[in-house]
Amino acid sequence: MNKLLLPLLAAIVASVTTFSAFAEEIKGDAKQGETKNAMCIGCHGIIGYQASFPEIYKVPKISGQGSKYIVSALSAYKKGERKHPTMRGIAEALTDQDMADLAAYYEASGVVAGAAPLGKAADGSAKAMELVTKGGCVSCHGDSFSKPLDPSYPKIAGQHSDYLFVALKAYKTENNPKVGRGNAIMGGMVKQFSNVELKEIANYIGGLPGELKTVPQHKFK
Repeated sequence: MNKLLLPLLAAIVASVTTFSAFAEEIKGDAKQGETKNAMCIGCHGIIGYQASFPEIYKVPKISGQGSKYIVSALSAYKKGERKHPTMRGIAEALTDQDMADLAAYYEASGVVAGAAPLGKAADGSAKAMELVTKGGCVSCHGDSFSKPLDPSYPKIAGQHSDYLFVALKAYKTENNPKVGRGNAIMGGMVKQFSNVELKEIANYIGGLPGELKTVPQHKFK
């Protein structure tokens, strides 16, 4: 390799490393997030609010969700890795700082100080437990389904069952410009199940006690 190129390559690598480190150090400000959530509260701030695309289901509870997961999800919508026209439009308007601020706000929203952590989830039906075991769900989401092993994974215990079902099916969807989620781990997991089996899994996990909430905004109370 031309020796003259080595300093240039070193500088490029250093720049990329510095940029990556800077990106990872973005800190969310919950107070700022509260001022930026106008596009969120119209769906996620109304208890029982239902979406109608790609089918009717209750929008997910996001108060109490992990901040790194929220940033990961918003980033995936922005990149088109998660296909949903409304969410992509919202995510495209957000900067990395906006995402971090919103994530910090929703992670703290509705959290009760001093609440005891959830223990191992109670067993469901024999069929549900067979399916959850086959899918290896605990290995990523924790035995309470509310303490993921990686903070970029979601808490799912107590999430709306119909939303979970739609989300799981999205990982099976391919070659659709408006519906689908690109995640190799989840894609491989869900494709071994029928939709009937995915609904069984969603119903079990959605029926568990969890930390997720819908916290109504004052204007919607």
